[in-house]
Amino acid sequence: MDTQRCGSVLISNLATSLKPRYHFAALEKTYYERLPYRNHVVLQENAQHVSRFIALANVGNTSKKKYLYAFNILPMRSMDPAELVKQPQDVTENPYQKSGKEAHKPKMLSGAEEEPACQFFFDLSKQHGKKRPSDGKGGQHSQLKQPKKIHQPTGPCWFCLSSPDVEKHLVVSIGTHCYLALAKGGLSNDHVLILPIGHYQSVVELSSEAMEEIDKYKSALKKFFRSKGKRYVLFERNYRSQHLQLQVIPVPLNCCATEDIKESFILQAQEQEIELLEIPEHSDIKQIAQPGTPYFYVELDTGEKLFHRIKKKFPLQFGREVLASEAILNVPGRADWQQCTASREEAEAAAKAFREDFQPFDFSELQ
Repeated sequence: MDTQRCGSVLISNLATSLKPRYHFAALEKTYYERLPYRNHVVLQENAQHVSRFIALANVGNTSKKKYLYAFNILPMRSMDPAELVKQPQDVTENPYQKSGKEAHKPKMLSGAEEEPACQFFFDLSKQHGKKRPSDGKGGQHSQLKQPKKIHQPTGPCWFCLSSPDVEKHLVVSIGTHCYLALAKGGLSNDHVLILPIGHYQSVVELSSEAMEEIDKYKSALKKFFRSKGKRYVLFERNYRSQHLQLQVIPVPLNCCATEDIKESFILQAQEQEIELLEIPEHSDIKQIAQPGTPYFYVELDTGEKLFHRIKKKFPLQFGREVLASEAILNVPGRADWQQCTASREEAEAAAKAFREDFQPFDFSELQ
């Protein structure tokens, strides 16, 4: 096909923006089925469904080219998210994506190239008939709206902020979507947890707003610990746990370098036959693990990340054991949190001291 003659810049931009699961065309009166293409950049954007482009010939054509296409399609809202974004083996890159500055620069159409919008778009500037009152008794918009899924714990949860089981005396900061608390039986007096206020099992399930607030806590903690001559190590174990806990453990700068910490994790993982892989710094865990996938994840304050997809068993104290080892904090007796819990009075005093110390860095106090 001569794309200069038959292509449409507007339709190409529309397909790029809408990311249809199927795109049919018939103007060229020929049959063509393209290989499915991706709607995301691998390791840079969240995984999305693929698109399939099918061109069909005109009905009853003398060349007997295909003009019918039979297929089954389930609405997105009825599909499992992991199944929806599953990539077929023959998937290709997005044909509309361009590299470099051209990708971000919208193409300006000349008067000769520009196509009348009324051919493809419903004109929202005009009133077409009477608007149905939003009484929730029907209409297109009421059918499309889906109630937001509310995550509920399967039993008593120690970390949901609204739960009677949460140990509120350990809380040191509360944001809009997340909160900060001292770890019970921490590796040190300033070992903290970043937790969602609502019930979420892992980072993969969090909303973009909650993730944004987690990033704010990470940034605040990085500045806070650096002011104390420390760097932090963060890890998450999404395995045999029902509420997301991001463990943040500070390590004195004069204790060891970031490279030493990374090497300790990798070496101890190899000793226990755990495949701990380094992933790109700017990649998102949501691109690597689907909701419900067990995993272990380490993040250093330099942005370096290590990831292990848990397939069978996994040592529950692995993260603590590595950090408690002689190579890093040298407190092997504190590898198991149950062996180093403090009294309520001691915990309250430690939380109060941390809260006051952290206050100048706490964005939730500055809002």
